[in-house]
Amino acid sequence: MRIQGTLTALYTPFLANGDIDLDAYSALCERLIAAGSGLVPCGSTGETPTLTVTEYERLVKRAVELAKDSVPVIVGSGSSSTRVTIETTQLARRLGADAALVVTPAYNRPPQSSLLAHFRAVADEGGLPIVLYNVPSRTGCNMTAATTCELGKDPRFLGVKEAAGNLAQVEALVQNAPEGFAVLSGDDALTLPMMALGAHGLISVTANVAPQLVVKLVELTARDSFVAARALHYQLKPLFDALFLTTNPIGIKRAAAMLGHARDGVRLPLTTDALDAKMEAALRDALHHASLL
Repeated sequence: MRIQGTLTALYTPFLANGDIDLDAYSALCERLIAAGSGLVPCGSTGETPTLTVTEYERLVKRAVELAKDSVPVIVGSGSSSTRVTIETTQLARRLGADAALVVTPAYNRPPQSSLLAHFRAVADEGGLPIVLYNVPSRTGCNMTAATTCELGKDPRFLGVKEAAGNLAQVEALVQNAPEGFAVLSGDDALTLPMMALGAHGLISVTANVAPQLVVKLVELTARDSFVAARALHYQLKPLFDALFLTTNPIGIKRAAAMLGHARDGVRLPLTTDALDAKMEAALRDALHHASLL
């Protein structure tokens, strides 16, 4: 299995009573599949730490049912506990996932040798191919290019969602990664420069509301059509920025509500009032700039 192109880190829509809005979630999956994006349910954008096991199962099962092997379904299964990560990865396998997205453990701040041991234990017992996820702004732990490439020698590791925001680290990954190991942008705004350096695709937040545009951006960049890709990047850039004016997924869920896709609502410890009137105006302007509103 090779990972490339566009995949989307799905947000989880909620009803007014706080339950999952499975109809809105299904419609989101269908829009993304139609655009050619793979599905990544139950990551940080999906507010996974706030989900019950039953809710997790419902979301993964529905994504797998709708994908019908037409696009990959890569399910978030990482946690701060190696044992819990293994058990969640095993659950994702039983539910039909194609692979697991496994983030570096948050809060523990394991050194590089411990990261190697953690990920190898998940690969040994989890039962799914793994896409590594490096996002030190959330976890407090940066996985170096050397560590990532060492894991990449094992074919059970398909690639890495790299969201450290460090292009020098991206260069090291691209230059040293084993053949067939995918380097994926974990930051929409860095997709163009990362793919220009040799990255293979994107796991996107923005594609939740602009799937066709994001898929086109990745396709253009993969074909080295940089003039057209640059124009599309600048069309989307205000949206890339506005969606992260406060903690993700508050912005993407407000944008989805503006487009009539789902109700605006997040679960504690997040709150919607973190996106103030000035941020909302910037988000609305960005949706207009992208010709989405």
